[in-house]
Amino acid sequence: MRVRRRWVGQHPGRRQRLARPVISVGNLSMGGTGKSPVVAAIAQWLVAQGHRPAILSRGYGRADAADGVVVVADGTRILAGLDRSGDEPLMLARQVPGAVVCVSPDRHLAGTLAERRLGCTVHILDDGFQHLQLARDLDVLVTTMGEIGQGRVIPMGRLREPMDAAAHAQVLVVTDATAGAASAEAWALGISQSCGAIRRLGDPVPVASTPDSRLPTLDSPILAVAGIANPARFTGALREADWRVADTLTFADHHRYTSSDVERIGSKFQQSGADAVFTTDKDAVRFEALGALPFPLYRLPLVVTFDPADTLFASVRAIL
Repeated sequence: MRVRRRWVGQHPGRRQRLARPVISVGNLSMGGTGKSPVVAAIAQWLVAQGHRPAILSRGYGRADAADGVVVVADGTRILAGLDRSGDEPLMLARQVPGAVVCVSPDRHLAGTLAERRLGCTVHILDDGFQHLQLARDLDVLVTTMGEIGQGRVIPMGRLREPMDAAAHAQVLVVTDATAGAASAEAWALGISQSCGAIRRLGDPVPVASTPDSRLPTLDSPILAVAGIANPARFTGALREADWRVADTLTFADHHRYTSSDVERIGSKFQQSGADAVFTTDKDAVRFEALGALPFPLYRLPLVVTFDPADTLFASVRAIL
């Protein structure tokens, strides 16, 4: 990665460029830093400002890795299912109805299609910090406290590249941190702008395939099920929100649920005496592909606020 970054610095004209501004949101570590909520927040802000953003994703973990570009959403409706889109792009398409979402290993091709055919005015490069082929106007790096400074590079740790790469970002977003803590982290990494991202769980929303059931209350025992990079964080957030977690069941990140998984969850649901199963937005899109479920399933959306509130969006406004 150091060699690649050095080569890009020496040959800036070799990078592919799109006609519209590109905002990259990425991280230095393997998953679990809270990147997707930041992508969604930027896209929602852009829609509110009258822009037509395109979220460009690689589509990791797709069952049908089609060639070319898959348009997951055209800014009006969702056009592709889970197999062709992947779980995170489909989740983002549902979270930001006014955004275009395109999936392709070739992000330049996806962005070109979004500009010429779908009228997009700005691009968000999802998980783009290491995607050096495409030029960007703003690099947003998302992390947690101490993760980069105390981390080690793969295979000894979880970092995709050495700590000194962080200084290539213009904005640092530190998940679950205050403005002061985020500023200290940014200073240590050589990044000029920073903010904390405070996440909380929203109200439970029934998943489409769940049987009719009354909405759970804080007194209801629940079974927490998650197949994400850091499932313990989801369980901890439930307990911090005063939900009664009767039991938990975890799966690997991007796990594709099967009928045997549903049986296993149903068995655990009965044994725990829970009134409902709670899961994440990302898991919910994978569950919906299975059709009707034998237990009441609810997703809990993440609500993100930034501290200071306008640092991130001021940087986005500046490059527009």
